[in-house]
Order: sequence, then structure tokens, then C-alpha cells
Amino acid sequence: MPKLSEETLDELSQLCHIRCSKETKEKLIKNLNDILNYVDLLNEADTTGAVVCDHVGRVQGVNREDKTEKTLERETFLSNSPSHVGGMVRVPPIINF
Repeated sequence: MPKLSEETLDELSQLCHIRCSKETKEKLIKNLNDILNYVDLLNEADTTGAVVCDHVGRVQGVNREDKTEKTLERETFLSNSPSHVGGMVRVPPIINF
């Protein structure tokens, strides 16, 4: 696997708008190369006969048929919300400009 160079890290830091000191760059290059080398070990694993897995764990009900069910009346729904305006639930702002 190719090593991560300082030029590549400079390009990535420019794309991500991240500034790094010389010491931080040296540590980052070493750490990222260690990670890449560790991941490269996966190429040595024998996967002959391995079953393809598109998810981890048991997932149930993902292919169920959609069913329409009775919903709450608007007034009942809004009476359970701490704040509402114009028939809609008011939530705190997430992004402030």
C-alpha cells in the first residue's frame, strides 16, 4: 500500500480547511500510515467461501409491507407537544445564522 506523503496531507488539509503545525503533520502522517498498514492486513485474510454480508446482526422487519394505520387527531397530537404554532410542533432551532 502506498504511504501517505506530506504533499497528500497538505492537499487534504487544504480541502478540509484544517491547519496543522509541522509537529502535528509528522504525528498525523505516522498515525495515518499506521492505520493504512493495519487496514492493508485485510488483504492477507483468506475469504474463500466467506458468505457475503450486507449488514451486521439480525435485522427483522425491513422487508415488511407498508400498512396504513389510524393516526392521532391533530388536537390530541398537539396537546402532547410542549410548544406549537399554527398547527405545527415548535422545535428549538438547530442552525443559527
